[in-house]
Amino acid sequence: MNPFLLKTLHLAGALGVFTAMGAIIAASGEGAKKWANILHGISLLLLLLMGFAMLKKPPMDQYWWMVKVVIWLFLGAAPALAKRKVLPAPALLALCLTGGVIAAWLGVTLPKPF
Repeated sequence: MNPFLLKTLHLAGALGVFTAMGAIIAASGEGAKKWANILHGISLLLLLLMGFAMLKKPPMDQYWWMVKVVIWLFLGAAPALAKRKVLPAPALLALCLTGGVIAAWLGVTLPKPF
């Protein structure tokens, strides 16, 4: 597949995850939360699939892709943390944004798959 298309879809997935996370935290109605949860799930799937499509075969001797998978798992669990009010909403949003910044830094500064 075209690397430009993979990167574009990967970034679209990342934007969708953070848009949905903000909507989940800020939404008051159940209808809005339902659509935000759907967007969150589809975006997470897109993010994961395009990330591994770019890697083709994960480099087992490097750690950076494992850290990104852990960040992906945290972002996937974030709506459950928001629903159960485990953390205050601003703290959860700050942790999600911090995870996104770390994932972006790892993607920009470390070895490229192609």
